[in-house]
Amino acid sequence: MATENKNLSTYDKATIPNAKDFRFGIVVSEWNPEITQGMFQGAFDAIIDCGGIKENIVRWNVPGSFELIYGCKQITKSYDMLDAVIAIGSVIQGETKHFDYVCEAVAQGIKDLNVQGDIPVIFCVLTDNNKQQAIDRSGGKHGNKGTEAAIAAIKMAQLKKDATF
Repeated sequence: MATENKNLSTYDKATIPNAKDFRFGIVVSEWNPEITQGMFQGAFDAIIDCGGIKENIVRWNVPGSFELIYGCKQITKSYDMLDAVIAIGSVIQGETKHFDYVCEAVAQGIKDLNVQGDIPVIFCVLTDNNKQQAIDRSGGKHGNKGTEAAIAAIKMAQLKKDATF
């Protein structure tokens, strides 16, 4: 396993743009809340740690990971001044093919938002084989994918700013 015994959530603040002037939307799935809340907290804390302002972070909840696509689309319409959006979800393998369909649809939907829209949408959806893997990646021994997504969102917000003349 590529992440075995590694915490991938460490970052060097000196290499991250200051987030004080950026506004972020974070759309969080309510399914597997013990996992998604951990990732939200990781994302929120990283944005604040990199200079972000609490009032410039908007959180919306949606019922499940499949609904992240619509939630992200609507948050970008409702808050036209957002610089980046983070989609946070957790899909854990079960006994049916439902896992495959949800994972594929969410990945494609978020990709489509990035291709069609002007606001970067960061994919922060865990697709794990079991709950322990999700715990390990939402604040556990492998770090917090929410933290990683926040750093990506800050970098993409800066890219968006630099690309806008």
